[in-house]
Order: sequence, then structure tokens, then C-alpha cells
Amino acid sequence: MATQYTSIHVSHSFSQPAQRVFDAWLDPEVAVQWLFATPDGEMLPPRIDALVGGRFSITERRDGEDWEHCGEYLEIDAPRKLAFSFYLPKFLEQFGSSIVRIQITDGKDGSCELSLTQEHCPVEFAEQSTAGWKTLLANLEQTLASQGSSAS
Repeated sequence: MATQYTSIHVSHSFSQPAQRVFDAWLDPEVAVQWLFATPDGEMLPPRIDALVGGRFSITERRDGEDWEHCGEYLEIDAPRKLAFSFYLPKFLEQFGSSIVRIQITDGKDGSCELSLTQEHCPVEFAEQSTAGWKTLLANLEQTLASQGSSAS
């Protein structure tokens, strides 16, 4: 049976300004703290070539197994829009890649709202992927809060 695909959508309100939230996706020192990181994993040095056509590779070692997350940046329009292809090499042949689109809008008092859509998500992983993105965005909020307002 052929894999069926869907789009998933999550959003998160940040107490941080749009630029800080946007930069956290592209700054390797910040991204490694929250992007695809789990509490028990060991993050390996990330590779982030933050330009349109540039690629990223973020790997976490979990129980001795490497979970590599890869993609290519399709759109970078700071601090409002970011789009990238997204896949795990170990599942690329089976499921292909998704497209992740991020839109950030200003809120009140230096806050912002992030909206994330993952297109071409395998239906069988839609619920798990939605929960995963929500957790990652909450981790991003915590990471930025722990850095204080002076970091950018």
C-alpha cells in the first residue's frame, strides 16, 4: 500500500521578538540546544549553511543510534519566513522529504507568533509529528528564555 501524506500545522506564542525566534533556527550554537534535541540524547555538532540552497544536518545520538535530521533551505526572509525541505536519511527512501514552512508575526510588547506547517507528512506519523513540533517549539521558548533578553 502506498504511503498517504497530509499537512500538519502548529503554532506557538513566544515572549521573544520575531528576530530572536527566527535567528534561533539558523544559528548553530542556539539550534543545537533545542532543534531535534531530546532530554536523554547527545547532540553532535550541527551543520547549518544558512542561505537559500544551503543545507543543514542536525544529529542527535539516542541510545547509541544517530538520528540525523537534514534539509535544504528554500526560503529565508528574516525575520518573517523560513522554508526548508526536511527528512531523516534513514527514512528518505521510504517516505521522501517534507517541506516545512515557518511564518512569524509580531505580537504585542516584543512578543511574536510562530506558525509552522509541514507539508507531505506521512499520515501514519501526523499525530507524532504534530506533538514533536509542539515540543520543539516549547523547547525553543525555554532556550531563548534561559539566554536572557540580551542575547540575539
